[in-house]
Amino acid sequence: MLTIAAMSTAIVFSDDYLKHDTGQHPERRERYRATLNGLLSDRDLWDGLVKISPRPATDEDLLRCHTEVAVARVGRACLQASLCDQVALDADTIVSEHSDQAARLAAGGACRAVDAVINGEADSAFVACRPPGHHATVGQAMGFCLYNNVAIAARYAQASYPQQIKRILIVDFDVHHGNGTQEIFYDDPTVFYYSLHQYPWYPGTGGTDERGQREGEGYTLNVPVRAMTTAEEYLRMFEQGLESAMKKLSPDLVIISAGFDAHESDPLGQLRLTDESYMRITQRLKEAAQATGKGRVVSCLEGGYNLRTLGDTVRTHVVYLD
Repeated sequence: MLTIAAMSTAIVFSDDYLKHDTGQHPERRERYRATLNGLLSDRDLWDGLVKISPRPATDEDLLRCHTEVAVARVGRACLQASLCDQVALDADTIVSEHSDQAARLAAGGACRAVDAVINGEADSAFVACRPPGHHATVGQAMGFCLYNNVAIAARYAQASYPQQIKRILIVDFDVHHGNGTQEIFYDDPTVFYYSLHQYPWYPGTGGTDERGQREGEGYTLNVPVRAMTTAEEYLRMFEQGLESAMKKLSPDLVIISAGFDAHESDPLGQLRLTDESYMRITQRLKEAAQATGKGRVVSCLEGGYNLRTLGDTVRTHVVYLD
């Protein structure tokens, strides 16, 4: 009799993510607690997840995506914060003494998730990390983000598994455009960056005319979404964009910038997605990964700032990663 292996999803998590202390900032420690509590509230789900601890990103990991100056600036700011509690890198981005440690664990946790899905520990992985990453550019931490977790994971996958992972699709459904991720891969035809985001909105990038450059032209796809767009219209736009992306590149790995601030209840966005919307998006991305990449999906937490709803929404996403 044919035996079919059970599907499995891994969770990468660590209470060390709480060491990034931003006070009452929207991206605060309670987001991590809300995320974990949402998963723990479903005991069957939690018990079935493969539990993985993150490892810190090395300088080599970080420098595939960021300059030495950018990495050193984060380290210096955290050292300064050890003397005065918190330091602002810009108007939106706060660090404390141990923020560099937490940020390296966020980026390294995404790399560890890559290991898990390629080496067969799990089919999919969700990285319950903070700080988020998709605004961090080659040379600058910004927009709550210190290091670009999904970009670092993508470069790590290509460098560490060159035979298995040649082409990567990054899908970003955060309400804000991932300007940092776009910049890092803007001239790279091996990584397709696909983003749906409220527009115009922070950080002001992500127009339809931003399509990549040189060899990477056509490997960036932005779908700007107007405020108060209905969930059904958003899903129609999402499906159309995903079909275009898959026609352009058949990915060996799908990485998700999983921001949940396009939820109708989120205070930092003006879109109207529901938990059902995220269920449908997740199902569709898993199908896409199964079509060309053996079902490999790595999902990293980005935004999502309503602490009352975030846990339930994340739980829905993780259930349908399986």
